Amino acid sequence: MRLPETIHLSTWFLFLAVCMYFAIIIISVVVVLRENRNPIRALSWVIALIFLPGVGLIFYLFFGRSMRGEMMNQKNRRRLQHSFEPYGVKLQETELRKEQKNLIMLGTQVGGYPLTFNNEVEILTDGATKFRRLKEDLKNAERSIYLQYYIFLDDQIGNEIARILMDKARSGVEVKVIYDHVGSFSASNRFFKRMREAGIEVHPFFRVNFPQFANRINWRNHRKIVAIDGSIGYIGGMNIADRYAYGNGKERETWRDTHFRVKGDIVESLIHSFLIDWNFGKKEAYIPELGSRSEEISNKTGIQLVTGGPVSTWDNLSLMFLKAITSAKRLIWIQTPYFLPTDALFNALQAAALSNIDVRIMMPAHTDSLLLHYASFSYISQCLAAGIKIYLYLPGMLHAKAMVIDDDLVTAGSTNFDFRSFENNFECNLFIHDPELNARMREIFYQDMKSCEKLQKEKWKRRALSHRFLESLLRLVSPIL
Repeated sequence: MRLPETIHLSTWFLFLAVCMYFAIIIISVVVVLRENRNPIRALSWVIALIFLPGVGLIFYLFFGRSMRGEMMNQKNRRRLQHSFEPYGVKLQETELRKEQKNLIMLGTQVGGYPLTFNNEVEILTDGATKFRRLKEDLKNAERSIYLQYYIFLDDQIGNEIARILMDKARSGVEVKVIYDHVGSFSASNRFFKRMREAGIEVHPFFRVNFPQFANRINWRNHRKIVAIDGSIGYIGGMNIADRYAYGNGKERETWRDTHFRVKGDIVESLIHSFLIDWNFGKKEAYIPELGSRSEEISNKTGIQLVTGGPVSTWDNLSLMFLKAITSAKRLIWIQTPYFLPTDALFNALQAAALSNIDVRIMMPAHTDSLLLHYASFSYISQCLAAGIKIYLYLPGMLHAKAMVIDDDLVTAGSTNFDFRSFENNFECNLFIHDPELNARMREIFYQDMKSCEKLQKEKWKRRALSHRFLESLLRLVSPIL
């Protein structure tokens, strides 16, 4: 019996569709392998592509591709570098230890910013204080305000800051704002439109829309930078949202974070980083007239800004963290909301603890992401076995991103101790070489320890089997979370 022609055609279409699908899978696997990325991460994507038909391909298109090589227009970058070079000191003229100089040299090579002296640093550990200080400084601005946040919401805090910015723009102050389009999804378009109508230049970083949705959804600008009049700067972990100042009005939802208010030469590096992001993807570079340098501050607080992101040649911040950890001689204290380290960083922390260095990791007992919560906890057993002390912060969400090394190094900023911050996000951290500030950060860590549960190996082994299963499962896919 002869089959109808329509059945023949549908069979051929099905055959061609299956062939095309497997061809796309094979091409995607080849692309992953050719990128020569982290082998564990690459293997995770290969497994996902092969064993999760359809779903694995969609996830790879949205979250798996590399951005290496894409960056600000090179001509514009050269113009900016030629017109504005952040001030710094000559490393050979400093009295820093060899280990410090090596770390600073690495930072200069990968992140591009020099070491600066003559700085003042104010540590802000609660949102109410941070926003009060920020609003005061914004109101006193006379020439320029450059403001960049991953999240800028139209809630109480967001509207208060927006009103100040609009008032300043109307009075003739240059105001530029960068917000991450995905991070600020829940803010209304009208909120940013009002700012534009008041004379503020507002730029959404990596606007996500069709047909570029799959190209941009995974690459987020996680930086939080403010520069006011070229003399005052802010950098750290707090976004512009009520939860950083007021929590969410419920138990365990208070947010504990770390932010820096800085004055001095380091502000020029913050401005330069802002301008790189402002000019990203634009045909014409914006280069401001900065006027005279900031006021002289006579001290030896050495600060270096290091930025990193998916367009960087190197994994800048991962390398800086690794160098700092392997150079430690006495202590390594870390605060992070998510703990998903690369193999190199995890091995370095274990090696440090096993060699009798005091390694402490503080993370939240309850986080804003259940997936990351269990994935982070999957590392705890190995940490405890190596002698790393684990502290779970109980009062609320620990969102601080800080590391204290020995007696004279502190780094803090927007970088979480996880794969996404090291590889997918645009991030920035200050590396501060100063014994006094180091002592203040250690005291803050001590105070936070009073609100923590210190984990014990025997008790940790008795946790529920369902928790262990989730931890093991999510550990497998942690490189692509």
